[in-house]
Amino acid sequence: MSSFFLKSEPKVKGRKRKNNTALKPKTKTKTKKEAEDEEIESDDAFGDEGEDDLDGNEEAIAETPQEKRLRLAKQYLEEIEKEERSRREDEDITDHVSRRLQDEYLDSIGRLRKKIADNYTGYNKDSIKILKHKRQKLPLTVVVSSNDNSIMFSGGKTSVVVKWDLTTFKALGTFDCQSVNEVDSSGKKRRPHIMAMAISTNMKFLAVAEGGNDIQIWCPNELKHLKTFKGHRDMVTCLVFKRDSHDLYSGSKDRCVKLWNLDEMVYVESLFGHQSSITGIDALSRDRAITSGGSDCTVRIWKITEESQLIYNGHIGGIESVKYINDENFFSCGTDGSLCLWSTMKKKPLHTSNLVHGTASNLEPNWISAISCVFNTDLLASGSCDGYIRVWKMDTSKKLVQLFEIPAPGFVNSLSFTNDGKYLIAALGQEHKLGRWWRDKSGRNEIRVIELEKINKIES
Repeated sequence: MSSFFLKSEPKVKGRKRKNNTALKPKTKTKTKKEAEDEEIESDDAFGDEGEDDLDGNEEAIAETPQEKRLRLAKQYLEEIEKEERSRREDEDITDHVSRRLQDEYLDSIGRLRKKIADNYTGYNKDSIKILKHKRQKLPLTVVVSSNDNSIMFSGGKTSVVVKWDLTTFKALGTFDCQSVNEVDSSGKKRRPHIMAMAISTNMKFLAVAEGGNDIQIWCPNELKHLKTFKGHRDMVTCLVFKRDSHDLYSGSKDRCVKLWNLDEMVYVESLFGHQSSITGIDALSRDRAITSGGSDCTVRIWKITEESQLIYNGHIGGIESVKYINDENFFSCGTDGSLCLWSTMKKKPLHTSNLVHGTASNLEPNWISAISCVFNTDLLASGSCDGYIRVWKMDTSKKLVQLFEIPAPGFVNSLSFTNDGKYLIAALGQEHKLGRWWRDKSGRNEIRVIELEKINKIES
């Protein structure tokens, strides 16, 4: 073995090495060959570090320049792959956070489009809650739920409004709209008939159309009367609050839409254009309201700040109700038994589903009396007098596809989804909310809270 691997004694600069020969016993001088043989065989000459150096150099000696370049290239590629993998993970996390923040922002301003309808498989038959109150024995006409899905209010063909807890399904209290009515010329108080209700987003105000020309404002928490608005010349038929505000819109048989400000408790302005009684109204966060004009067969969007209106035509018969799905789409129903899906940018329906609730014994279409949707999603519902509530999906081609149907005996006078899409609430009655010309004795005067079944959590 070559002496290249032998270590020589280190040189010490700046001082002389001490002669320690006196402390060591004299040994016999070895020949060069003996020293080499002893150095190779001894473990003390190199120690562990020397062995590592020996192995590494043996590998280096056995490795050709081409193999070395290949090995270094592989190491470099592995390092690049690790860095890129780490960078991609960081980018994925960043993208996820960015998307979530964007979704939360769009949801806060009401522009997040959620595809949830495919998650729904039906309803839970065993968990349907039937709510009745001894002061609401006549047909129920309207239900509204709070923005946080904790409470709801119901009204019917009596003067009493009932407040319900949506977690325990128990009545929390009542108030009588007749108690604040003024005495008429005959010395009697007119008996109210609850036609419509609306609750503000922050649950500070509850507006009630009590079957006359007036609008009563109540505190939904303390159930105290706050104000009565006067101004309509005929019965108020529909109410809605602008989202996240205290601006109230009302529609009436006098063909007029009125705007009220509840912060100041004042009337603001009137909007004219419909040629017949207004039957439905809705609003979002923008300064706009949408209304259905009954027998004038038009839907109108009122641009408040621009002082203008857009007119939409599509139904053959009278239009009973209209509902915003999002800022760009809305749908309507009517006496012709059809559901129409609209875009705010087009004056004609995107899609029309005819006779969705069948026909009556006289072959006339069943009158669709109530519609609802989960705001900014593709989940909708409709009700009539055929004994069923039908749940719909708005697909990507802007068509309505039926998902399933829910038994509902009698007239479905009002429908309301909770904001989380967990419950569909229906107000049922033996009579239509507008009159007594048509009676279904097999119907029920009750509220049904229907729990919907999903295959998984709702995702946006």
